[in-house]
Amino acid sequence: MPGIAAIREAAGQTPAFLVGGAVRDLLLGRERTDIDVVVEGDPAELAARLGGEAKAHPRFGTVTVETGGLEIDLAMARAESYERPGALPEVRPAGIAEDLARRDFTVNAIAYPLAGDELLDPHGGRADLERGILRILHADSFRDDPTRALRAARYAARFGFGLHSEAEAAARETDLATVSAERRDAELQKLAAEPNAVRGFELLAAWGLVPLPAAPAKRLAAVERLLAEAPWAGFADRAETVLAAVRGERAVAAEALAAVEPESASVAVELAHGRSAAELALARAAGAEWLDRYVAEWRLIRLEISGEDLIAAGVAEGPAVGAGLGSALRAKLDGEISGRDEELARALERAR
Repeated sequence: MPGIAAIREAAGQTPAFLVGGAVRDLLLGRERTDIDVVVEGDPAELAARLGGEAKAHPRFGTVTVETGGLEIDLAMARAESYERPGALPEVRPAGIAEDLARRDFTVNAIAYPLAGDELLDPHGGRADLERGILRILHADSFRDDPTRALRAARYAARFGFGLHSEAEAAARETDLATVSAERRDAELQKLAAEPNAVRGFELLAAWGLVPLPAAPAKRLAAVERLLAEAPWAGFADRAETVLAAVRGERAVAAEALAAVEPESASVAVELAHGRSAAELALARAAGAEWLDRYVAEWRLIRLEISGEDLIAAGVAEGPAVGAGLGSALRAKLDGEISGRDEELARALERAR
């Protein structure tokens, strides 16, 4: 994994460990550009030796460093306790053993000492990784932090993992109401951004955590397929669109748009104008095939002329300029005119 050698050199004799997702993905043969490192001591000292741009998070004893194209999260080895279910944890300095014991799943509770070569795997995470199992470290894991149940669905979707029976039972008993809507939404946004988000939301529905009626489930699957292909890949924000499909947001507007068959390109552009990319993607998933051409072609068409050209030709500044440009654009979209001269002639005809 790129960057490990530089971190090892900067750490020197400081007890520092590659942890969490970085080790998990390394064992799975997956590349990543963000690295988690736990330090038995002050992470700020290691951050200073690494150089780059650093941002401290004093409440949790962490520092984020961006250097060499990598984002390195340096954290003080710590133990956690929860005042009540769903509360943010109270932390205290600890050793690497306690730090690993506080984590969400065994597959994320593996450490690689930067000063050595032998993995620290006190909870059998590597074996669970090989078996494709998500196992919690203690029975109250999801009670302490209910967002871990949402994370379980995300990992299951990403890696194709199954849940250990104890973890699944805990997921079904999870009370998401004990955490803020902001924290819940943050985790759901992360799940929605996954390439196989459908499976994750189906799991959450099966556990009784996030409702997913039949119609939105079909819409979600259609959206997921759509956003993986041109011209929609990269046009609409994946997380926003998938989450809107899950929640049934904008469904009425999207279905109304899908029920329309525009008679021309200019009418199509007018129908799509002002709508969000997510709403357009939902409409396409509902059957509005004409939106493929809108996204790939029609929305990109521009006039060669501008308002300054009309004013130079004697049109007074004001609404007439916009009316003239609008008329020329509609004509160009519909293939009635082409080239600067024809655009100007059509615009002047409407503006005067």
